[in-house]
Amino acid sequence: MASERREGPIRHGGDLGEAGGLFPQAPEPWIDLSTGINPIPYPWPALEASAFTRLPAKADLAALEAAAARAYGARPEHVVAAPGTQALIDLIPRLRAPGRVAVVGPTYAEHAAAWVRAGHAVATVPDLAAEADVVVVVTPNNPDGRVVPPGDLAAAAARLAGRGGWLVVDEAFADLEAFGPEPVESLCAAPPPGCLVLRSFGKTYGLAGLRLGFAVAGTPMADLVRRALGPWAVSGPAIAVGCRALADSVWRREAAAARGRDADRLDALLAAAGGRIVGGTRLFRTADFPDGPGLFGRLGRAGLFVRRFEAAPARLRFGLPPDAAAWTRLAEALAAAPGA
Repeated sequence: MASERREGPIRHGGDLGEAGGLFPQAPEPWIDLSTGINPIPYPWPALEASAFTRLPAKADLAALEAAAARAYGARPEHVVAAPGTQALIDLIPRLRAPGRVAVVGPTYAEHAAAWVRAGHAVATVPDLAAEADVVVVVTPNNPDGRVVPPGDLAAAAARLAGRGGWLVVDEAFADLEAFGPEPVESLCAAPPPGCLVLRSFGKTYGLAGLRLGFAVAGTPMADLVRRALGPWAVSGPAIAVGCRALADSVWRREAAAARGRDADRLDALLAAAGGRIVGGTRLFRTADFPDGPGLFGRLGRAGLFVRRFEAAPARLRFGLPPDAAAWTRLAEALAAAPGA
């Protein structure tokens, strides 16, 4: 395998403390475009006091997992709720003995870091063909939106399972991509043996602070994850909001259409500013610019924080602006940039 990975500091989106340190004179409020979180959140319902004052019952958790199963087209016994996808990313590497792990990249850095922390030898590879005990792939990928066909995923899972290996498929950005002329297909309906699929709640519903995510896998692996999480892993408020939101298929379809229009609008702005669109999803767009570091700085000084990549300095990733004022500030800042 190529490109051995060692753990190091990871820069995340959404760190406005970093933004303020880099650009202390920037106007406020900051417009945070550095994440891929839906900027128009689900209208969270009023919650009964019991959601906060008592431990969640088994029936409550079962209702949440059943709601997620319906939303993802999965079977309820295959769905495991967790306190965020990040918790699962950290947990899964500890569920097997150290071995060789291939992460299809470049992609979200947390996967490789978690496997390294658990003692595995980790390499970044270009595709699913790597010889490894575990292969990790993000589809749609962050930051370029690359989608791996489900047939390729199933074939890789079968190859790995044949020798006791695993395929970990991160579908954090798949929810809204299931709509449209070229819908992204998920493995959730029938996860192959040895395959574990991760689904994010916070990104789709704009409620990242709720900390809710799901693993979807066949019964043996789902049971393994469930036991490792232990009881009461998900809070009462997260269960209550999750049940309501996951059952709201109308909101999900309307959000997909609206964010798709926003993504097209953002592409047009970035292209007009000299960007070459690399790809993305309905929740973020990625482009290469003639002077990526310079544009990052000019946007930062204007109070707009976007995602940069040390390994690809020309590349910037933009989340979607949340309102008309933010769209206007972004358009003005891009138009003022050299080469616009």
